[in-house]
Amino acid sequence: MIKKCLFPAAGYGTRFLPATKAMPKEMLAVVNKPLIQYGVEEALEAGLTEISIVTGRGKRALEDHFDISYELEHQIKGTDKEKYLVGIRKLIDECSFSYTRQTEMKGLGHAILSGRPLIGNEAFAVVLADDLCVNPGGDGVLEQMVKLHKQYKCSIVAIQEVPADQTHKYGVIAGEEIKPGLFRVTDMVEKPKPEDAPSNLAIIGRYILTPDIFEKIEQTEPGKGGEIQITDALMKQAAEGNVLAYKFKGTRFDCGGAAGYVEATNFCFEHFYKEL
Repeated sequence: MIKKCLFPAAGYGTRFLPATKAMPKEMLAVVNKPLIQYGVEEALEAGLTEISIVTGRGKRALEDHFDISYELEHQIKGTDKEKYLVGIRKLIDECSFSYTRQTEMKGLGHAILSGRPLIGNEAFAVVLADDLCVNPGGDGVLEQMVKLHKQYKCSIVAIQEVPADQTHKYGVIAGEEIKPGLFRVTDMVEKPKPEDAPSNLAIIGRYILTPDIFEKIEQTEPGKGGEIQITDALMKQAAEGNVLAYKFKGTRFDCGGAAGYVEATNFCFEHFYKEL
């Protein structure tokens, strides 16, 4: 059983400046909930109760959010405003939270490796909070992936089709489709030009990783942009036949930029917040 979910949350959020100059991008609110809370809710829905967060300088708000605010709760006790804290209290009560810092920004692979002391030697999920994934009326993306992992016992990446001229923004896979929507990965390229992309199947911010990924990351040299890319480490696993790519059911919003953030806000208000 997978119980742990890692949130790399040390990045600067440069695509959303100046809003992220003094506030973590993971705390940007979609309607009235921060992005990272949506991610933790998705993890809990999938049965992942041990939440590990890799933070950095200026990210203290993340720890404060997943903690009890005695003054606030005392102030609103007995009023109709208590209902607004029901969701976050559920997470605090049912999940445990642990934190470590990534002292240098060396890419997603390095951020995941920084979380190794919190994860140990077991399979775990990874969520990038600025990829907001929703599937109203169905299983969340992580829950779909956890079910697959129970069957295949290997690393799994979530993928979606993207326009050919957008491949330079993503890690892109090639693979053999072993069942509808599920691919055994044979190649993986980080942010390829359209003419170099092996497909239009792009990796988004949901992963399930087996613990040997840490050793693979340690063996990985800096790649694109001088960063340690998780795609390079995953290719080492894929060479052993141990990585699947899953075309998930649901909708993903790129909330790291303004356009996707506005789309997510409109969608969530329409589907989840009609009572506001």
